[in-house]
Amino acid sequence: MSNALRIARGRFGRVALLDMDRPLVRHAHPHCHVLLKVEGADTQFSVRDRLVPLTDESAVLINAWEPHAYAHDQARPKTVILALYIEPQWLGHFRPNWAASHAPDFFASNVGSITPDIRSRTRTLAEAMVKEPNSAEVHEVLLGELMVAVIERFADWRAVPNSIRDLASRPLLDFRIRKAVERMKAAPGEIADLDLLATDIGLSRAHFFRLFETSMGVTPRVFLNVQRLERAVSAVADGTESFAAIGDQLGFSVPAHFSRFFHDHAGSSPSIFRTVSRLSADDFETPR
Repeated sequence: MSNALRIARGRFGRVALLDMDRPLVRHAHPHCHVLLKVEGADTQFSVRDRLVPLTDESAVLINAWEPHAYAHDQARPKTVILALYIEPQWLGHFRPNWAASHAPDFFASNVGSITPDIRSRTRTLAEAMVKEPNSAEVHEVLLGELMVAVIERFADWRAVPNSIRDLASRPLLDFRIRKAVERMKAAPGEIADLDLLATDIGLSRAHFFRLFETSMGVTPRVFLNVQRLERAVSAVADGTESFAAIGDQLGFSVPAHFSRFFHDHAGSSPSIFRTVSRLSADDFETPR
C-alpha cells in the first residue's frame, strides 16, 4: 500500500516523501513538480503520452498543469520518492524570473540526468525530513539548495521572459472558459455535472471540452480534480473535520470514494497524510 512517510507544507508549496507501490491516476498540479528517487526500485511516470524513467540517474520534471500519472509496475518492489510541488512565488525569492516556473515550458524535457550533487542533496533532505520532522528551518534551507541545483541544471531559466510586454502578448482566456474556471476554483464541491456547467456558460459539451483543454492544457475533469485535491490537502493536513465531512464538502457523498480519490491523487491515505503532516510543529519560512 502506497503511503506518505513525511509531508512538509509551507509557502514553498509541498514536499512529500512517498513510499510507492501502486499507480496514481492521471492528474496535474498548479505547481512546478519534480520527482526524485530516494531508494528502492527504479520506476516510471507517464507524462502526457510518454513513459519517462525515475531512477538513481534520472529525475522526472513536470511543468505546471502537465497531465501525468504514476505508472507503477506491480512486479517491482516499492520505491521511495521525494515529490516536490513548488510554488512559483517562493522560487522568485531566489531569482526573480523563477517566478515563471508555472509556465508550460519551464522544463524543456520531462526527464533529465541528475548529478551526484543533486542525488546527494535529495538524500540529505529526505533523511532530514525523517530524522528531524520538526526542523522546519533546516528543511527549507535544504529544499532551497536542492531546487537551485535542479533548476540550474534542467531549466533554461535565463531565457524565461518576465517583461510586461511578454506577459501582455499571451493569449487571453475565452470569457466562457474563464467563467468556468472561476466557478471550479470557488466551489469545486458544487460542480457535480460538467455537462451542466457547459450549458450554464453557453457552450455545447463538445465545444466546452475542446476549448477548455486548448485553453488550459488539461481537461475540465482534471482541472476540477486539481481544485478538489488542493482543498483536500489543506483540510486533511490542517483541519480537524472528519474525512467524511471533508469529502462531502468536495462533492463525495460516499466517504470511501473520497478516501480512494485522495489516495489515487496524493499517493497516501488521508489518515496517514494527516498524521505525518503534523509531525512538524513549525511552518516553513520564506528565504530572507
